[in-house]
Amino acid sequence: MGKGRLEAFSDGVIAIIITIMVLEMKVPHGADIALLKPILPVFISYILSFVYIGIYWNNHHHMLHAAKQVSGPILWANLHLLFWLSLTPFVSGWMGENNFAQWPVIVYGIVLLMCAIAYYILAQMLANIHGVNSTLAMAIGKDRKGIISIVLYILGICFSFYHSLIGFSFYVIVAIIWFIPDRRIEKKLVDHDNPNSIA
Repeated sequence: MGKGRLEAFSDGVIAIIITIMVLEMKVPHGADIALLKPILPVFISYILSFVYIGIYWNNHHHMLHAAKQVSGPILWANLHLLFWLSLTPFVSGWMGENNFAQWPVIVYGIVLLMCAIAYYILAQMLANIHGVNSTLAMAIGKDRKGIISIVLYILGICFSFYHSLIGFSFYVIVAIIWFIPDRRIEKKLVDHDNPNSIA
């Protein structure tokens, strides 16, 4: 089964998610710079969520670029990921509008956790369909980075019950970890295309 429609559909959904997120920031009624202060938490929430969506789009693109084919279950796994990503504008806006209060931060963390789990499932299914010796499977490997992220999300959710900003800091840490480009797949593709290259 070809992967073209899956890539195009995913790109479209992610573009809509980003568009919806920016609409959560309401334009102030007035020209005074002080009017921007109330929307600062929403803006901070938007920045973090935008970075997360960008990270998922980037890694999703590289992963599908390395894939040669997809299957019916993989289409559903991809939809599962897009479902959780599509909740990002809602939880991001709720968190920002409520100044990073406990429950909005907890629910935001739960959505991030479910996105990470959904991406992990999709990656493993793609690796499995291509075989253990495929470029994609070798690039993904045991996905320690993904597992560490899931652990940090769980810690962030748990700490949010104690203090929401501590929990929020865990989400920022994960974003920083992933903001540094993950070149596993890219490197494997280069090595595969040019076996004589020196890493």
